[in-house]
Amino acid sequence: MKKLFKSGDIFLWFTAATLGAIIMSVLGLLFVVSLNGVGVFWPASLAEISLKNGSRFIGEITVEENSESPRIQIKTGNRDIYGTDFKWLPSGEINSLSYPEDIMLVERREFGPFLGRLISVEEDGRTIASGNEAWNTLDNLTIRAQKLLEQKSKIEKYEIGSINSEIERLRLEIKRLKFYGELDSSRLNALDHAIGQKQNEYTSLQKTADDLAGRTSGLMATFSIADGTTKKIHLDKIIRFADPNRMGIFEKWFFYFSKVGEYLFDEPRESNMEGGVFPAIFGTVMMSLLMTIFVVPFGVVAALYLREYAHQGWLVQLIRIAVNNLAGVPSIVFGIFGLGFFVYACGGTLDHWLYPERLPSPTWGTGGILWASLTLSLLTVPVVIVATEEALTSVPKGVRDASLALGATKWQTTWKIVLPASTPGILTGMILAMARGAGEVAPLMITGVVKLAPNLPLDANFPFFHLDRKFMHLGFHIYDVGFQSPNVEAAKPMVFMTALLLITIVLLLNLTAIIIRARLRKKYQGSTF
Repeated sequence: MKKLFKSGDIFLWFTAATLGAIIMSVLGLLFVVSLNGVGVFWPASLAEISLKNGSRFIGEITVEENSESPRIQIKTGNRDIYGTDFKWLPSGEINSLSYPEDIMLVERREFGPFLGRLISVEEDGRTIASGNEAWNTLDNLTIRAQKLLEQKSKIEKYEIGSINSEIERLRLEIKRLKFYGELDSSRLNALDHAIGQKQNEYTSLQKTADDLAGRTSGLMATFSIADGTTKKIHLDKIIRFADPNRMGIFEKWFFYFSKVGEYLFDEPRESNMEGGVFPAIFGTVMMSLLMTIFVVPFGVVAALYLREYAHQGWLVQLIRIAVNNLAGVPSIVFGIFGLGFFVYACGGTLDHWLYPERLPSPTWGTGGILWASLTLSLLTVPVVIVATEEALTSVPKGVRDASLALGATKWQTTWKIVLPASTPGILTGMILAMARGAGEVAPLMITGVVKLAPNLPLDANFPFFHLDRKFMHLGFHIYDVGFQSPNVEAAKPMVFMTALLLITIVLLLNLTAIIIRARLRKKYQGSTF
């Protein structure tokens, strides 16, 4: 044993075992998240269960417990009828369990999924189809209703939204001219006339949108649940419907990918429990890119000064200790600093200098994606500084001396020789910074992230990039859905799916940087390493 310790082999094996345990833990975490997230959108078979007391339920069997008191959990849906999405049934009380082919899954815009049987389809109070014909009629009318709703949504979101933006701009222009005493009667009349024209356009477009909505109001479908109770649902409230017990494998895959597409490219609904997460994806990626743009130059410049220009004395050592300690400060502390310095101090000052006519309504003096990105830049800058210093140190001294001997200045050597050779190490710091910053939530909660952002930070309205706007983030979306939603149990699968999506986005961002780093390392390794 003593010989084993002296040789050091035991420490080598211990290190390898520790690394293996860490890798297995990471893979296990990814497996659990993937297992619970990937199957969220799969159309599972729906069971009809009859109990000995005469009660009947329709639902997806989610859990089976074989304990002293065996029971099963079913997802019944129909939240507007039962009040909950799940129900526990004692296995000993089950009289029959079957999978009828006529059971339907109806996805609605509110109250979650509906499970039942289609009875008839109505238009303006008149039954137009029932029985076997009702399915095709429902399909055609639902497509028609969705197209009308899409037209209405485009009018409200783009055309009416653009008009509202222009009216607000004109209103603020009047307020600005009044504030500076530059408003005369002719200018006021011209602005009022322009506002009046925009309001007339708004009224006309709103009437068009209301007409489109009215064309769907008379379309309804009647369904029955397991106990025979009927329920009428407006077709403009239906997103899609399916009969999982009758679907083949290819139909199920088609349904699955349509749900995944909706999840990736649509907006959320039902308190973020249903629908898509595109605004959160956009906010996460944009914030990560902005953070990287801010943190890399500052981190590299600081590392260059500490390593190449500063006198290596006790003060520089103290600064390095401070940088290393800064990396261990809790992220919420950075959030408080960002709120006080960036939002209130910098943003408030900008409002007084640039937008005094808009006060007390803040423009920059409130949370936004710019302030959140800068806060995370401070959070991750120690990582970039440390990685860059290590990369600069790894450049051989002989390369520097050769450059200086050929007549290059200190700056020319640094810019042309040292920095290019250090680029792979700098990108390593950037990768680590992106990985940490993309997953942080606490600082964002007080510097700009919100539960639901009606407008993206990037749109077609001038100046196109609206860095003062609040935004959505996948990390906060996970927290909101998992702990703040009105029905946490029903939202649990969405938590795993969003976590898997966040991990995937971080991996893709890091993979892009890793590929660039590998190419640069291959380019410079022949001359410097």
